[in-house]
Amino acid sequence: MASDGGRSRPRRLVASGAGSTHPGCARTLNEDALLTDPTGALWAVADGIGGLGHGDLAADIVIDALTRVPHGAAGPEPLATALAGAHAAVRAHAAAAALGTIGATVVAALIGGEAATIGWAGDSRCYLKRGGALAQVTRDHSVVQDLVADGRLDPSQVEAHPEAHVITRAIGATDDFEPEYETVPLEAGDRLLLCSDGLTRCVGDAEIAAILDRMPAPADAVQALVAAALARGAPDNVSVVVVGLADGGE
Repeated sequence: MASDGGRSRPRRLVASGAGSTHPGCARTLNEDALLTDPTGALWAVADGIGGLGHGDLAADIVIDALTRVPHGAAGPEPLATALAGAHAAVRAHAAAAALGTIGATVVAALIGGEAATIGWAGDSRCYLKRGGALAQVTRDHSVVQDLVADGRLDPSQVEAHPEAHVITRAIGATDDFEPEYETVPLEAGDRLLLCSDGLTRCVGDAEIAAILDRMPAPADAVQALVAAALARGAPDNVSVVVVGLADGGE
């Protein structure tokens, strides 16, 4: 029998998850779109910018572009290529159909090996739940977040600010497109939460963490998170994806 010299082989992580999207309590049109992956590799939430019109179309184009990420790809480059393609496709479609400016925010997670590459633009978010701690991986691309980062606005004043939901980056909305990327090391037992701002406008981080603690199964957590937003009136579309990481052995 061959020996590995006493060295342990790296453990394999297996990702599985679930997602759900709901128009919310105040809107009839759902302008969000989701990507959930049976292979466990690629997950995303796109939130169409309703104020520009045709947000549902923009979100669908973004998700369609992400489905073209090659199987087995990992790291920022495949995500960057897909999101650049999405930006070009949204701009081209809007011009060809004389729709004016349309756009969408996005957050995507590409899982490979023992890490996830998170790519985002706008205020759709990614959180990492590890043990009892919930950490926000993404930083909102918004006017108020820039003010907070510059020390000109206290975080407690964000929701009351007149530009509380004005975003500074999105796919398709401007000529320039600057998504941001973060690589997150993963461990067995971790969970990733991707969501539109329809969730975080209604449900705070402490309650999100408590729901994830109570609901270990991704599908149960998704339904509970959406229900919590709806219980608070959900003035916007609500989209949630939860991904769990398990030890798949050597």
